[in-house]
Amino acid sequence: MYKILAQINKVILPSFTKQRLDLAKAKKWQMAIIGFRYYVTTRALD
Repeated sequence: MYKILAQINKVILPSFTKQRLDLAKAKKWQMAIIGFRYYVTTRALD
């Protein structure tokens, strides 16, 4: 299930690392997306 979610995240959600977003200056909604992508990615790798 998490592998499918990870593929959907890759297509739909923006990649902030490619945009060179500074985490110290990130807005709350950006931090929420980063956290969600991190959670799904770590679960997909297990």
